[in-house]
Amino acid sequence: TRVLGQGTYGVSSQCASASPRRFGVGTQDAAHRERRFRRMETDASVDMFSKVLENQLLQTTKLVEEHLDSEIQKLDQMDEDELERLKEKRLEALRKAQQQKQEWLSKGHGEYREIPSERDFFQEVKESKKVVCHFYRDTTFRCKILDRHLAILSKKHLETKFLKLNVDKAPFLCERLRIKVIPTLALVKDGKTQDYVVGFTDLGNTDDFTTETLEWRLGCSDIINYSGNLMEPPFQSQKKFGTNFTKLEKKTIRGK
Repeated sequence: TRVLGQGTYGVSSQCASASPRRFGVGTQDAAHRERRFRRMETDASVDMFSKVLENQLLQTTKLVEEHLDSEIQKLDQMDEDELERLKEKRLEALRKAQQQKQEWLSKGHGEYREIPSERDFFQEVKESKKVVCHFYRDTTFRCKILDRHLAILSKKHLETKFLKLNVDKAPFLCERLRIKVIPTLALVKDGKTQDYVVGFTDLGNTDDFTTETLEWRLGCSDIINYSGNLMEPPFQSQKKFGTNFTKLEKKTIRGK
């Protein structure tokens, strides 16, 4: 009996010593199953998102097709007189657009140019509804960066006049408009300062901003006809740079 008891105790001891190893293996298996389950959940979420996006694209495509079909149907139902009136209406719109373009060009739109004094500034903003004026200084490197972008935008946006003015030649105007940081863009609409772009803070806070970024910023102030999405700035790191604009009190611009 003692022999059997010892044998029994010996087996029990071996089982006890093996249990921790079996327990460790079980823990690893559980962790492995949990990781696999999480991967399955992630894959399911990606598949669901893809299906939702695909459905949205299909719905958008369907709406566009329906709209085109409707327009084509309208054209098919028009008689010759209606088509002629539509043609005349479009030709008239083109003529007005061409006349407007010539008017803008005659007032100095379509180019980025410097004005010699603050007296000229008052005359320029009086002639045009929308004006972007760059207050600059020759010794400020960032002003040269702005010059390059503004020259491009002036040719693209004929509806707006693009000017530059040396701050050393316009002490009264700088004080009147509270120009304290160089460079500063004064955005003038209907003879009033609509907004300011002070330095590069609103442009991603970097010297390497793109022309599209400046175009977007000007579009936010409705000083140009912007066709993009104002809710999506061209620079990507929105959280880092923010989208807070420097806005000062609007002031009516009058000559001396």
